[in-house]
Amino acid sequence: MDFIGILGQTAWWILAPETIAYGLATVGLAVHFGYGGLLNFGQAGFMLIGGYGYAISILSLGLPWWAGILVGIGASVVFALILGIPTLRLRADYLAIATIAAAEALRLIVQSTLLDDVTNSADGLGGYHEGFRAANPFPPGTYGFGPWTFNATEMWVRVFGLTILGLAVWGVWALMRSPWGRVVRGIREDEDAVRALGKNVFAYKMQVLIIGGILGTLGGVVLVLPSAVVPQVYLPSLTFFLWTILLLGGAATIWGPVLGTGVFWMIYAFLGLFLPAMAAQGWLPGVTPSQAGILRFVLVGLALMLIVIYRPQGILGDKRELSFNARK
Repeated sequence: MDFIGILGQTAWWILAPETIAYGLATVGLAVHFGYGGLLNFGQAGFMLIGGYGYAISILSLGLPWWAGILVGIGASVVFALILGIPTLRLRADYLAIATIAAAEALRLIVQSTLLDDVTNSADGLGGYHEGFRAANPFPPGTYGFGPWTFNATEMWVRVFGLTILGLAVWGVWALMRSPWGRVVRGIREDEDAVRALGKNVFAYKMQVLIIGGILGTLGGVVLVLPSAVVPQVYLPSLTFFLWTILLLGGAATIWGPVLGTGVFWMIYAFLGLFLPAMAAQGWLPGVTPSQAGILRFVLVGLALMLIVIYRPQGILGDKRELSFNARK
C-alpha cells in the first residue's frame, strides 16, 4: 500500500474546486441555520441554480462569463422568493420537508427531456469554459508545489474560488456584527420576542433565505468552473454533506464552515482512497475495493450522528449558543 501517495492525494483536496464550492455553500447554510434558524434542506437547489444559470447564460444566451454569474444570482433570488413566500411561516420541521422537496423537484425538472434543448437533460452541459479561461490573468506555466501543483487554468479556478469564499466570509462577518445581524440572531432565539419589538420577522427571514441562497449559488458556480454541469451531482446527499460540514465546524460561527469543509474533504478523500487500498490488500475479508469505497458514506453518516450527540456546537462553536434553545 502506497500510504505516502494516499496522503499526497488526500492533501490535494484541500484546494480542490469542490472543497471551495462546498465551503461557499456551507457559509450560506450557516446564514440560514446558524444565524437565522432556518432549517433549510434544499441548499443543493441553490447550487443547481448557480451551475445551470451560469452554463445556460453562456451557451443559450451568449452572455459573458461574469454575466452568467449575475444571472445565476438573480435566478437564486427568484427561487428564494418562490420558495420562501409560502414556506417561511411553517414550523422548522415542515420547512425542512418543503425545502428538500423543492430542491429535488428542481433537479428533476432540469433532468427532464422536456427541457433537453436547454439543459441537455440527464447528460448535463459542457463547453462553456472559453470566456472564463480567456480572463485568466496567469501566464501559461506550472504553479505551486508538492500535491498543490497546478497549471494556469487550474490556478485561476482556485484563486477565483478562494477570492469569492474570502469575500463571502468577510461579508457574513460584517453582516452579523451589524444591527441587522443582531435582529436575525434574536429571531433564531425567540421570534415572538422580536415580533413584539415591532420587527417584521417574515421580511428578515426572507432576507436570510436570499443571502444564504446567493452564497449557495456562488458555490454552485465554482463547482462547475473546471468541469461540467451534471444533474446527478445535486442529489439530496449533497445537502446532507453540507449539513455534516456545518455541524462539524460550528453552525453559528464565521470560520466554522471553512474549517469543517477542509476537515470533511480530507477525511472523505482519505477514506475513499484508504479503504479500497485496504480491501485490495485483503485486510477487509469479503469486501471488494468498490464495496470498500462505499463504506465511507456509512462512516460519514455515523460521524454526523456522533457530532450531533457529543459535539452539537461543532469544533469552533460555543455551547452557550445552544443553551437558550435547549430550554425552550
